[in-house]
Amino acid sequence: MAEIGQDIIQAKNLLDQGELVAIPTETVYGLAGNARNESAVARIFEVKKRPFFDPLIVHIGAISQLSEIADDLPSWAEALAHKFWPGPLTLVLPKSPAIPDLVSAGLPTVAVRMPNHNLTLNLLSTLSYPLAAPSANPFGYISPTTAEHVQAQLGDDIAYILDGGPCMVGIESTIVGYDDSNAIIYRKGGIPLEEIAEITGSLTRVEDHSDPLAPGMLKSHYAPSKKVVMGEISDLLKTHASQQIGILSFRKQFSEVAASRQIQLTSDGDLKEAAKNLFAALRKLDAMPITHILVEPVPDQGLGQAINDRLRRASS
Repeated sequence: MAEIGQDIIQAKNLLDQGELVAIPTETVYGLAGNARNESAVARIFEVKKRPFFDPLIVHIGAISQLSEIADDLPSWAEALAHKFWPGPLTLVLPKSPAIPDLVSAGLPTVAVRMPNHNLTLNLLSTLSYPLAAPSANPFGYISPTTAEHVQAQLGDDIAYILDGGPCMVGIESTIVGYDDSNAIIYRKGGIPLEEIAEITGSLTRVEDHSDPLAPGMLKSHYAPSKKVVMGEISDLLKTHASQQIGILSFRKQFSEVAASRQIQLTSDGDLKEAAKNLFAALRKLDAMPITHILVEPVPDQGLGQAINDRLRRASS
């Protein structure tokens, strides 16, 4: 099993040697390796069982490091970085030759962000290289939001988990790129689209794709092992009455199912609380003796758009 701790120097030494370390961020825990070391990057794909056509996100500790990652820094990217970094925003930019093609899945662009977590920012400040770090879970499964989640899934394959406590946002970053005239949303995430639009103006949403142009674009993702069915729960209870049911609702409880097999994402309709609780709730339900998890859309505004995106992918 991996060692769990808060020793930045130990994490740095392992990363310097080409090993992988799980790191905390405000969104989810990441499986990190030296982004300039192709062997370390290949190991990330191997440990996650992630297809090589799905690009990774590069993590940096300062905006000034962008020039090492990207060949060109458009004005829109600089504006978004200064507004939202450190924070749950990933920018898709023209890739520098210093970043191996393996990181970007051969694309001419690279996804990069600056995480908002003091422990990981301190680690990044000690490194002479950026970190490639997708979520620290087997490919396609629920993203981890605690060190214990990482240990349960990948603890046998990595040496160290940097423990930063529970993730404060709980869903992955918003991913933004740009064409000649419009900002492109590749993935909804921890920053609501309305806040992005205040900087960029109009937004274009790119559909999920089997050959993704950025991380997090595959249609089926973030899924537990139990079958997830999305819709109006009162209707789903009628059509799935013969199954062993668990319920993940926004805030309502249903009398047809035992309370012990129900989880409400929030008690008072707080979308930030719902986002923070989402992945842990799916994990808890996945461990129950049930066959189906019924889920419902949350209000489709602000962070609710990202929550609904994850629920749709889990049910695909």
